[in-house]
Amino acid sequence: MLGAGIMGCSTALLLARQGFQVTLFEQASQPFEGASGWNGGRVHLGYAYSADASLRTARQLINGGMLFRDVMTDLLGGSIAGATSPQSDVFLLHRDSVVPAPAVEAYFRRVSDMVRGHPDVGRYLDDGARRGATRLAPGELGRVAGNAEAITDGWTIPERAVSTRWVARRIMAALASEPRIEQRMGTPVLAVRPDAAGGLDGPFHIIVPGGQDGPYNLVINATWQGRCALDQGLGLGPPAELSHRFRYALFIHTAQPMAHAGALIGNGPFGEVKAYGDRDFSLTWYPASLAVEGVGVAPPPVPMLDAGARQTTVARIIEGVASHIPGVRDLAGAAERVELRGGWTVAQHGGSIADPMASLHRRDRFGIRRTGRYISVDTGTFSTAPALAREIAEMFRSG
Repeated sequence: MLGAGIMGCSTALLLARQGFQVTLFEQASQPFEGASGWNGGRVHLGYAYSADASLRTARQLINGGMLFRDVMTDLLGGSIAGATSPQSDVFLLHRDSVVPAPAVEAYFRRVSDMVRGHPDVGRYLDDGARRGATRLAPGELGRVAGNAEAITDGWTIPERAVSTRWVARRIMAALASEPRIEQRMGTPVLAVRPDAAGGLDGPFHIIVPGGQDGPYNLVINATWQGRCALDQGLGLGPPAELSHRFRYALFIHTAQPMAHAGALIGNGPFGEVKAYGDRDFSLTWYPASLAVEGVGVAPPPVPMLDAGARQTTVARIIEGVASHIPGVRDLAGAAERVELRGGWTVAQHGGSIADPMASLHRRDRFGIRRTGRYISVDTGTFSTAPALAREIAEMFRSG
C-alpha cells in the first residue's frame, strides 16, 4: 500500500481485516500528515459544485458522502458523531460568483431532488439530508454575513463536515493495533518495478532510497501528488488534464466554547469557515491560502514560509474570511491554539477557479484504475475515499 492518507489507511485496514498482510509506505513521518489530515473535512453531497450544471460532479460525490459515516464507523469501531459539525452549513453567494443566483438556486433544487431520491439518503451524517437547500431570509443572511455588498444571497445546505484531525488520531490508533499492517513511515516510494515475466500481474518490487523492497503480489497506489508519476513509470499514461494546488488552512482551537456555523463563500476564489463541535474550527481564504499551483504529472515546488511569512498568511486568511463573515474575528480572538498547515489539492481538471468555463469547477474524474495486480486510485475528495477503499477491499474479498 503506497500512501498513508485517508485512502491508503482505510484500504490497508479493510484488507488487513480480510486476512492480508499489508505493508504501508509513506514519505511523511506518520500517517495523515498531508492533505488528508489538514483539510476542512466536508462530507460532500454536491452542493459546493454549482458551477458544474451537468450534475456529473454531484452524482460522483453523493455516493461517497452517503456511505462516509457507515465506512468510518466500521473502520473505527464506533460512532463519529463527536467529530462532526453541529449543524448544516451555509452557502453564501459572492457578488463576483462565477455562477449567478438564479442558476445556483436551480442547481440546488436539482441536487436536493437527487439527494432525497438516493437509496442511501438515511445513511448520511444526520437526518437533514432530505431537507434540501433552504434560502436564507434577509435577516438570517445579515446575521451570518456582515458584508452586504459582497455577499448577495445565501442558503442553508444539508452538508456537514468532520474534523480531519479527529479522524486522523483514531485511524492512526487503529493502524497501530492491527498486527497485519507493517508501517514504513518516512519512506518515500521512488518507483514500482514489476517482475519482467509477470508484468503488471506482479510480483512487484518497491523502489525506495537505498534499495528495493518486496516482492509484493499486489500494489495499491494511493499516494496523492505523486500518484501519476508512479503510474507513468509503469507505462500508464497520465490523464488529459491534471492540476496541482498547494493550499494552506488555518486550524483554530478556542479557549472556551464558541457558537459559529460553518459557511462556504462561493462560487470562485473565496473561502470558508468550518466548525467541529464548539471549540475547533478551520478557515481558508483562497487568495491567501493558495501557495502555488501547476499542471502536469509532477507538482511544482512549494515555497518555504519563514516566521514572518507565516504570520502574514495567518492574518490574511483571518481577515479575508472575517471581512465577509464578521463572527470569525471572535473565533480568532478566543484562540487557544492556532495551526497553519498546508496540503495538495490534485484534480483531473484545470484552468482558473475564477473562470466560469474552467473544468476546475468540476470534480467528477476520479476513481479506481486497475491494471492486473496494480491499482491506482484517485481519491477525489476526503469524503469519497472511504467508499472507494471499501470498493477496493471487495475486489479482493476472496483473496
